[in-house]
Parts: sequence; structure tokens; C-alpha cells
Amino acid sequence: MERIELSLKGQKLIEIYEQMALKGYQRSDGKFINKKDNQLSSFSSFQLRRFQNILLPYFKKFQIKSVLDYGCGGSNWELEGFDFKSPKSAKEFFLLEKIFLYEPALKIDQRKKADCVTCFDVLEHIFISDITKTLRDIFKLSQKLVVLNIACYKAAALLPNGENAHITVRDPLWWKGLIDSITVDFPDINVLLACSKTYNTIQLFECWKGSEWNKNPKFEIDLNPPKIIGEPIKSNENISLTKDQVIAIIKWYAEKSPDNKTEILNLLKI
Repeated sequence: MERIELSLKGQKLIEIYEQMALKGYQRSDGKFINKKDNQLSSFSSFQLRRFQNILLPYFKKFQIKSVLDYGCGGSNWELEGFDFKSPKSAKEFFLLEKIFLYEPALKIDQRKKADCVTCFDVLEHIFISDITKTLRDIFKLSQKLVVLNIACYKAAALLPNGENAHITVRDPLWWKGLIDSITVDFPDINVLLACSKTYNTIQLFECWKGSEWNKNPKFEIDLNPPKIIGEPIKSNENISLTKDQVIAIIKWYAEKSPDNKTEILNLLKI
């Protein structure tokens, strides 16, 4: 498979992550995480596991039979116990036939086209100059579906130089806009984007694909607010919204409330 031409900083990060995977890493709370005896590396275990019930309907809908786990870390699709209610492995749970893995920090490269490409807790670890080319690599390897989960918060893990391991922390709407711009060039690929504001709070965007925009009779393509899954936002937390975000929420609510649509839209004229 063709190698991605990363920036010099991106190449250096791969070397750093390789060192962290094999030798362990420091956390912000002072703890040092070592490589466990039963794992290939000190990277955390199967991050996709807590999304199993979110993903299963999409895997069924799009008849997913093969998966490329892009940035697999410590994931093991063959290991029993993935399912919370049975001994099933992830491969059995999702009724998959083929699994391919890609983890450059562990020198694993099985990249090839698959029905679905999953990428969990990866993009926030990538140097910002390399994110677009990484996303393009992900999309070109998918035949039906791309599933992305991106952490939008600081990690517990630290790089050897003391910087946070989540080097590209951005707002969920920043990620949505960036991925929309990639979607344009891959119009037939379905995209499911989940952005985690905290480990237990997920903003799940409605699954979309670029070809649907062209089929829409309207020129204006609405941005639907994401569904919040997990812990609710605490009432004492300050919520910051841009003007465009507020307008998008008002328009979305107006469409859902046809009897009050005119009154609601008049709020935009104030």
C-alpha cells in the first residue's frame, strides 16, 4: 500500500508513538503506564467496544462484511468478550468476514479496501498539517462506510517532551466542517462522525454522504445539531456557541415545529 507522505513533524510523531507504545508513557496525574504482558503495546484496549450498540445498526444497514481498523492501537477483533452480553468477539458481534489492521506506531500495515474503515481516537493524535491527507487515505480505502470517533478534550497521556498526547484538540463543528470538505471528493461514501467532548459524552452527527447534497432540491444544506449521548452537560458549565451555531439550531427547531415556524424564524430578524 502506498505510504502517506507525512510532514517532518508527523514523521517524528510516529517515532514518538512507537517509543510510547513499546516503552510506556507518563500521564498528567504522575502515573507511568507500562506495556502490559498480554498486549502488543502500552496503548489502551479496544476503544470501539463502548460504541458497539451505536454502530451495529449501521453495519447491518450497509451490509458491512469487512473492516479496516485505521490506527488500531490495542484493538483485537478476534478476542472473546467484546460483547457486553455474550462471549462474542467484535468480529462475531458485527458478523464480519475480514478484518484488516493499520497501526504505524506498531509497524502494522494491512491497509486495503474494506466495506468500512473505522478510526477511533486517532485523528486528535495527528499533527494538524497531516490531518487532511490522513482523512483522504481513510476515505479512499472505504467502499461503503467511514466511522470516525475523535476526542475533543485533553488526554491523560503525555508525550515524552511533556506536551499533551492529544495534540490537535478542536471543537466538534471544526471537525465536521473539515470532514464535509473531504466528503465532497468521495460522494458515495457514508460517514458517521462521533466527537467526544469528554470520555463519557459523545456528540453523534447524523450519518451522511456527499451525493445526498446534490440530490437535495435546495441550495442551502442544513447542518443538523448532533445527538448528545452519555453524560449530560453539567448545568454549571458555560456553553459557548458561535452565531452560526445558534442560527443552525434555530432553523433546525423551526423545521421540527411547523406550527410555530414563522414565529421561530422571526427570532433571526431581531
